[in-house]
Amino acid sequence: MASSNGTPAPGEEGKPSPAVAEGSIGGYESLHRLLEANLSPELFKEASRLLLGLNCTRPLEAISLPEGATTLAETHNFDVQAFSFGADKEFLRQPRVVRVGLIQNSIAVPTTCHFADQKKAIMEKIKPIIDAAGASAVNILCLQEAWTMPFAFCTREKRWCEFAEPVDGESTQFLQELAQKYNMVIVSPILERDVNHGETLWNTAVVIGNNGNIIGIHRKNHIPRVGDFNESTYYMEGNTGHPVFETAYGKIAVNICYGRHHPLNWLAFGLNGAEIVFNPSATVGELSEPMWSIEARNAAIANSYFVGSINRVGTEVFPNPFTSGDGKPQHADFGHFYGSSHFSAPDASCTPSLSRYRDGLMISDMDLNLCRQIKDKWAFRMTARYDMYASLLSEYLKPDFKPQVIADPLIKKRS
Repeated sequence: MASSNGTPAPGEEGKPSPAVAEGSIGGYESLHRLLEANLSPELFKEASRLLLGLNCTRPLEAISLPEGATTLAETHNFDVQAFSFGADKEFLRQPRVVRVGLIQNSIAVPTTCHFADQKKAIMEKIKPIIDAAGASAVNILCLQEAWTMPFAFCTREKRWCEFAEPVDGESTQFLQELAQKYNMVIVSPILERDVNHGETLWNTAVVIGNNGNIIGIHRKNHIPRVGDFNESTYYMEGNTGHPVFETAYGKIAVNICYGRHHPLNWLAFGLNGAEIVFNPSATVGELSEPMWSIEARNAAIANSYFVGSINRVGTEVFPNPFTSGDGKPQHADFGHFYGSSHFSAPDASCTPSLSRYRDGLMISDMDLNLCRQIKDKWAFRMTARYDMYASLLSEYLKPDFKPQVIADPLIKKRS
């Protein structure tokens, strides 16, 4: 059993799991835990500094969670870690500390089960993790992309559309009760059925206020067409722009999954004033893992806000094999969803990642004053050339656009 800060229990240091779990690194749940178990304390401290950075010149501090939360984690076998991002003391502003949580999980029953049973089982699985967040006094909680269902968009089979629901549907009602119970803002990414517009499907995040009200929605801006990610079979690019939701605890936004590969998408949320941007995702190791920690951390740095990155865990096997036009033999699964959910801060520091194969809850205290402090320090907004970028983009959108390329006049003479 891991402690609340993610370290092995006494007597278990350095010992990989007896049975090597799929998705583990030689039996270890994450790179951080592998290094912790196999490096001397001095080397591990230096490796952590290089990998995770420093928050206001100091290593991140672990947070002790209440016994109720850690007991739930032990009983239901999910990873729970908690850390604190600080900010420098100011003379004119009090600290603005918010406690934020991320949930990652695998599906609960095989994809061959009745759809109603699959959805019910996931809700039952998620509830104790939300209860642990509530017991830990989390203010804002975000779930993973399309959390109510398997990530079936690889199959191109239309029957999975049955998981779609209206914004105020079953999953929202389930979470509204918990949001009100725990005085918690909850971000719920679902497959939406827009009943007012021809039952169109969208990949949508529903933002539920701490009073149980629906604050608003955001629909996924960028839809992948790579490998098995055949999502445009089900839904297309969203139409909600880049909304920032002003909640009781801070200004938040949701950059759903594939949007993390688009720097201007991150930028737009920052221009609209986001202090925390969540990136609920579903991605597999072979395709994206080298990019996973880099993109979110870079976005936090470049836009002076916090980023919460969430990825589901496990391998989801579907009843019928499929192909994706990439030359690979037919197969029945996406690959391994590697979890590794984490937080990144505007000062380039970040938390360790949750498990690569177990459900998990990542909690962070974050002083939102850090956002403005980093803006003042680096002056990215002041030194940016938005007028120049806008001019280039305006020209680029024209049919007769010509790239600004200056050729070496000697190239032709040599050829």
